Amino acid sequence: MRPLPWILSSVVLVAGALAWHYGLPVSASEGPKAKAPPPPIPVVAAPVAVEDMPVYGEGIGTVQASSTITVKVRVDGELTKVVFTEGQDVKAGDVLAQIDPRPFAAALAQAKAAKAKDEALLANTKADMERYKVLVPKQAASQQQLDTQVALVAQYQAQIDGDQAAIDNAQTQLDYATVRAPISGRLGVRLVDEGNIVHAGDAGGLVVITQLKPVAVMFTLPQDRLDDVRAAMARGPVDVIAYRRDGITRVGEGTLTLIDNQISSDTGTLRIKALFPNADLKLWPGAFVNVKVLLDTRRNVVTVPAQAIQRGPDGFYVYRLKGDDTVEKRAVTVSGTSAGTSAIEAGLAAGDQVVVDGQYKLKPGARVTVRPAPGTTPAAAPVRSASAGKPA
Repeated sequence: MRPLPWILSSVVLVAGALAWHYGLPVSASEGPKAKAPPPPIPVVAAPVAVEDMPVYGEGIGTVQASSTITVKVRVDGELTKVVFTEGQDVKAGDVLAQIDPRPFAAALAQAKAAKAKDEALLANTKADMERYKVLVPKQAASQQQLDTQVALVAQYQAQIDGDQAAIDNAQTQLDYATVRAPISGRLGVRLVDEGNIVHAGDAGGLVVITQLKPVAVMFTLPQDRLDDVRAAMARGPVDVIAYRRDGITRVGEGTLTLIDNQISSDTGTLRIKALFPNADLKLWPGAFVNVKVLLDTRRNVVTVPAQAIQRGPDGFYVYRLKGDDTVEKRAVTVSGTSAGTSAIEAGLAAGDQVVVDGQYKLKPGARVTVRPAPGTTPAAAPVRSASAGKPA
């Protein structure tokens, strides 16, 4: 009896069964399992669009009151009344303060009395002149007496004219005793209190008025923008938008009014002035703002979000989505960037999808899973046309 071969056969059968049950290779010729492919890379994508692209010049500016006036007294006297409140809004002609008017009222009355006296003298002289005109032909009076009387009439007439000028001056001085706002605006801190003696020659004043509606913004642009700004002004009114320092919060829209007559040799920049209605008073004198000037609008250009553009050793490129959920590296020609949007001259077409976030993980051929950029639909191929060329 030869049991050994039978035992060996049983061992081999049992080992094979165990190997099949636990997924182990049954022969030395079988290798390890194939490595699983890497998971897709999550990215954010946005569509390539064809739209009107506004071209802006951007700078930093300072808000200035369109007018600033220090209200000063124009006559000497005691400040008997202050009727304004600090920080108050006033209109042109509103009463602000009162200087003791009694000396000026007395001077006015005196001037009027002098005129009345001279008018009486003139009337008497005219009557004498008429009598002499009758007596001279009868030789009851001399021609010299008549000529003297005519001269007296002219003298008193001139004196009355001088009296009227004195009355006008006294009335003006009396009017100046009431201090009025020369412009509409907002008052600042009161500089003089009631009871003080004020003089027309005082260096200070009563209060400062700043005109906030409208308000001006002075800002700078690089000197290379001079031709663009002049061309924009030649086409018509140029829109200017002011933002807070965050560059996002819009605080006003105005119109460009002035290019300074020289370029700063220190900074190589243009000084430009814009005027804003400022109806909501969001622009305050002295504040710094970011400014965008609408210089031009490029019609029907291919655009992508600026963050999709990458720079490599050979120039600009983007990652373009392919139909099999992979990406390719596509070289592009960028013709300009404005307000977070880049214009593409070559390399892309409407309907393409480009990666705008997650590029640092990518390489050509990488598999991706796509999320749309906020406010976009990657499956669509939008062709937009902004007629106004203004940002939303």
